[in-house]
Amino acid sequence: MHNLTITALKSKHSDQPVEIVERKGIGHPDTICDALAEELSRALCQFYLEHFGLVMHHNVDKALLWGGSSQPKFGGGKIISPMEIFIAGRATCEYKGIKVPLEEMIMQSCSHWLQSNFHILDAKQDVKIHSLIRPGSIDLVDLYLRQEKTGIALANDTSCGVGYAPLSGLERIVLKIEKHLNSKIIKSAHPELGEDIKVMGVRKQDTIDLTIACAFVDKFIIDENDYINKKTQLVKLAELAAQTESDRQIIITANAADDVEKGSFYLTVTGTSAESGDDGEVGRGNRVNGLITPYRPMNMEAAAGKNPVTHVGKLYNIVAQQIAETLVDELDEIREAYCYLVSRIGSPISEPQVVDVQLCMQDGISSDVVKTRVEEVINEKLSNIFKIRDQLIAGSIRVY
Repeated sequence: MHNLTITALKSKHSDQPVEIVERKGIGHPDTICDALAEELSRALCQFYLEHFGLVMHHNVDKALLWGGSSQPKFGGGKIISPMEIFIAGRATCEYKGIKVPLEEMIMQSCSHWLQSNFHILDAKQDVKIHSLIRPGSIDLVDLYLRQEKTGIALANDTSCGVGYAPLSGLERIVLKIEKHLNSKIIKSAHPELGEDIKVMGVRKQDTIDLTIACAFVDKFIIDENDYINKKTQLVKLAELAAQTESDRQIIITANAADDVEKGSFYLTVTGTSAESGDDGEVGRGNRVNGLITPYRPMNMEAAAGKNPVTHVGKLYNIVAQQIAETLVDELDEIREAYCYLVSRIGSPISEPQVVDVQLCMQDGISSDVVKTRVEEVINEKLSNIFKIRDQLIAGSIRVY
């Protein structure tokens, strides 16, 4: 592979003295925007395949959540104004005389996701959806449709993607806690816990400090004492989840802005700060591995909502992650791997202009020992990049 470089990482990430990791949970306003953009892309792909036999050009990766207003209170408050969500982007609206029911698809895909992922929020009453989708530019649509004639998907942007493996202990803990607290089994047992859960993890040497922000649902909380007791339960649930991933000392603080003397508590009517306290936007939250990791390689691409056929801003982040994970999983000589990919607009997506792999090897082992296998893994993943499309459409790969 003429465009491959392999360089050395001097130390493993977890050997560093300080580490910071964040995850915005499924009910965070930014994550909501990512999810709704991605759900619309999936719905479009399914329609295009069913009616046209191929996934048509679209990029619906622009979404803005304008927070509403509410009056939460112990025992149950009320929504004053619904949150409003604006879905914008480009999509094929008509092909060979068949019109795409965009408005209907937007409303259905958004409502279905909200109903499936929130246990209290009413998607019909508490949310207002706006469609701002228009057809794509002629040049990009033409570039996209060349694949129909050649069978080769061409990159519709000059962009980069990054991935790394394995996850550190702190990264696993942050992921585990949010997913556990937002699991259906926990919501069934603790309906007072809303879906807007953000976890910030800081590791200094061997001590882990976690700060959790959780939007409590007011109608399941009687008074201040009940809130304090249930917040204590939240910390215990998080501790149990964290202990399955690490035996390090873990300190957990929940809803640090609460002020008991002033009667200020993190209460919501629907389980998300989007009802009143916060707004959201695609691309401001988790990267494709579900985390925000400033001490790791990241880029600013908003993967959610981009088409899964030619948009390298989406595909390269996913395939770079797959390359790094495969290298670490299959080659015992590699302790840690970073992968960087750069595309060039108009070139086949399977042929990046730059592939840079950084490896942290086991002590005393040179990267030359694994060079041939590294090349094989990269070639295999890039040649099968088209398979990512079906996995994204099926929902088996998440990008937030």
